[in-house]
Amino acid sequence: MFINNQIFAAPLAGITDKPFRRIIRQFAPDVSLVTEMISCHSLVGQHKNCIRNFDNYSDEGNIGTQIFGAEPELMGMAAKILQDAGAKWIDINMGCPVPKVATRAGAGAFLMKDHKLAGKIIEECVKSVQIPVSIKTRLGWDEAHKDWKDLVHVAKESGASFVALHGRTRAQGYNGQSQFEPISDMPLPIIANGDIQTTEDIEHVEKLGYSGAMIGRAMLGKPWLFGQICGNCGEIKNVGEIVLEHLNLVLEYYGTKAGVPMFRKHLAWYSSGMPNSAQFRIKINQITDEKELINSIKEFWHID
Repeated sequence: MFINNQIFAAPLAGITDKPFRRIIRQFAPDVSLVTEMISCHSLVGQHKNCIRNFDNYSDEGNIGTQIFGAEPELMGMAAKILQDAGAKWIDINMGCPVPKVATRAGAGAFLMKDHKLAGKIIEECVKSVQIPVSIKTRLGWDEAHKDWKDLVHVAKESGASFVALHGRTRAQGYNGQSQFEPISDMPLPIIANGDIQTTEDIEHVEKLGYSGAMIGRAMLGKPWLFGQICGNCGEIKNVGEIVLEHLNLVLEYYGTKAGVPMFRKHLAWYSSGMPNSAQFRIKINQITDEKELINSIKEFWHID
């Protein structure tokens, strides 16, 4: 099977922030992490309302930082900022299907429709940094335009080092099943992404010729998943203690006012499938006080 650094934690907006990445790292020191996407405008403008603009990555191991935007010069400036902050590689988002990114901003998945602009953005980022540059994209804009292979060739010609490929079109969003076709005669290593959850899934895409596997939604509520896949840990018995540690990291990073409501989604994932989880979710969705939330977590996971 792939070695650890060929297994990636996907960039998930609102999920793969610094607190979540720190929990993953406890179980999987060597896997490759990718940050949630950062707007080049926000980063270059150092917008203070976006705390991740000021992250330092020097102690985060093998980590790529994902940026999105449609202006080559700004994207290059953003890439340089992230390199200086300690990123090990720069990833350019060319697959996000969300309308505010892919249509109104002309970024993300829209770059699958404009390969010329995509190439210019890659070239500018490559020129601006001394670390590798990758792209993350999809099969194509829709079923009639599955031209991802053309974009891979553009990426190669523009200086990119590898590609992460989500096995759905932009039109599919996150519906349907990801499709992985055998990889051959590609000029760059291709990392498979989409519906990868288990060791068997990883072995499947490896046999198809992919150079790595990227896990996304399967890690929600299971940040230890990478440790289990890499053989670093087995069954997790102290979930409640991990939840409390994650909460403390979130509160430290965001503050109580923003951190408490933000953590509710993680609690829904952590508690999924457990007895009385529905009642627990209803309860915690009403909580705004830090101590009350901590006590509810301790009660649910039977922590003294």
